Amino acid sequence: MCGIAGIVNFDGHAVSPADLSRLTNLIAHRGPFGEGAWFSADGKLGLGHRRLAIIDPGEGGRQPMVSVDGRHVIVYNGEIYNFLELRRELEGRGAVFRSQSDTEVILAAWQAWGEDMLPRFNGMWAFAIADKVSGELFLARDRFGVKPLLYNLSSERFVFASEQRALARCGLVDASVDTDVARRLLLDAFGIEGSERTLFRNIRRLQGGHCMWLRQGKLSMRRWWRTVDLLPEIPRTEAERVERFRELFLDAVALRMRSDVPIGTCLSGGFDSSAVICAMAAHEKAGMGPRDSTAWRHAFVATFPGAINDERPMAEQAAAWANVAPTFLEIGRGDALTDIDQILDDHDDVYISLPSAIWLIYRELRRHGVTVSLDGHGADELMGAYLQDGQSGAFRIRNAAADMASRSALARRGVDIARAWTIKAKGHGFLRGGLNVPDALPLVAESDELPAEWGGLNRRLYRMFHSTVLPTILRNFDRLSMAHGIEVRMPFMDWRLATYTMALPESSKLADGTTKAIARRAMAGQMPESIRAGRRKVGFNSPMPEWLNGPLAGWVAALLDQKVPAFTELVDEAGLSQAVGRLTASKAWDWETAGRIWPYLNMKWMLARST
Repeated sequence: MCGIAGIVNFDGHAVSPADLSRLTNLIAHRGPFGEGAWFSADGKLGLGHRRLAIIDPGEGGRQPMVSVDGRHVIVYNGEIYNFLELRRELEGRGAVFRSQSDTEVILAAWQAWGEDMLPRFNGMWAFAIADKVSGELFLARDRFGVKPLLYNLSSERFVFASEQRALARCGLVDASVDTDVARRLLLDAFGIEGSERTLFRNIRRLQGGHCMWLRQGKLSMRRWWRTVDLLPEIPRTEAERVERFRELFLDAVALRMRSDVPIGTCLSGGFDSSAVICAMAAHEKAGMGPRDSTAWRHAFVATFPGAINDERPMAEQAAAWANVAPTFLEIGRGDALTDIDQILDDHDDVYISLPSAIWLIYRELRRHGVTVSLDGHGADELMGAYLQDGQSGAFRIRNAAADMASRSALARRGVDIARAWTIKAKGHGFLRGGLNVPDALPLVAESDELPAEWGGLNRRLYRMFHSTVLPTILRNFDRLSMAHGIEVRMPFMDWRLATYTMALPESSKLADGTTKAIARRAMAGQMPESIRAGRRKVGFNSPMPEWLNGPLAGWVAALLDQKVPAFTELVDEAGLSQAVGRLTASKAWDWETAGRIWPYLNMKWMLARST
């Protein structure tokens, strides 16, 4: 896990080492254990790397890494969890290795299989491979877009990096704001990350499951992974289906325990993270494998004393089951303003809440010397989240709208218009132009032809997983964890488990009013029963209503007083200020108003910093 960057000049001039160093310095937090650079013989290509040492943390794993024959050079961010199995296969074909790293396995796989290596990998990655002979550059991103890759192509150069703010601030890219994307973000904060576009007009995102070539100044791109084309056959009986799920999940956890440094988990007390830590304990009991970290008993729990989203009692139960002594991090009113500007800067995008809790918990891992966390992301989008008590009606309306949106572009447009009307009617919409609804952006996998027999739930989950909700969550957790040099691994996103679960009928996901049915059945006897059978769902969010009704009020007021012309062009600031003032004066902020209005505040903060 690292930060990667590169520059290719088209104007005949050599890449400036200072330019490349400036780019890698902007992502230094992603790799605090070292840096490296490589330049082509003609100087027109430069690759940079910041290292977070996880596999082969010694000198053997340093990057940029050159292949044994000297032809290819790679910079790589991520982990290939099945690298040991691939290495044995490649050695059988005559490959020679000089290190114990998974990076060198990618290089050998490239020379053996070329682009066909990608489906063989079980992991998360973004990498670039340069060919010294042809001068070509190949870049690829993992199936589901867990690891980021941003780029800019102009007539002068091609530049790429692991973070958009690195490109926006490096001095090589025109970082003007894309107002169409900004407007779309304020209507739907989950409608951007699955697209190729970003908040900056000239910065593009390589989408999940895509790869691209840079040849003679021209980019060519293709989608190398399409989940719906690789759905497996499923067992006939429910008992067999449950057993297969259990096998895949436990193996996904076991693979992600491969590490040459200590690992742990962020434990919320909900089903997903509890299942992960209990599976880690089960793997140790069954027998650890080669390169598995024996230093895994580290659980970090964010608690919110007195807040409705505090899950400390459940987290304590899960930790006790796994025989782990957890580390608790209390997050309260006093943390509302803690490092707020740094958190927003590290997040570097617009979202529905202030992600302080995420940032603070990963900082706690770093302080304890734990650099890898196995977390539960992806389970909600694979199998559905729980219904929240007292909100079932709202959930049904939301799900009905999502069902419509999953069926066609025309239906999605209708949902957008209905959403805009509803937001405006509730007094939460402040975009200029009234109900001139911003156009949706093309999202990865959104036009995939899904099985005709799929119902609304499976269609909705497929879209959430690939196009909307999950890509946004993955972006958030990547930026906020890597702000502290922490690698997050996600067992529920193992491609074998993901494709298998997507192929299951809806009855395996929603049964008797309970979601994640297949996973709950699979974990019977493997975790605390109260958590396995529980129906309470609490997102891992900062306590926004409490903070906006109290300690954030002054910060918000000061932000609204700032003059930011780019924001004024987008937003009815008078209406926004009046609504915020009423909510704050009456202490009426709740989860809905916070989720609708915080993106405006988040956007203004970003535009104030970038313009």
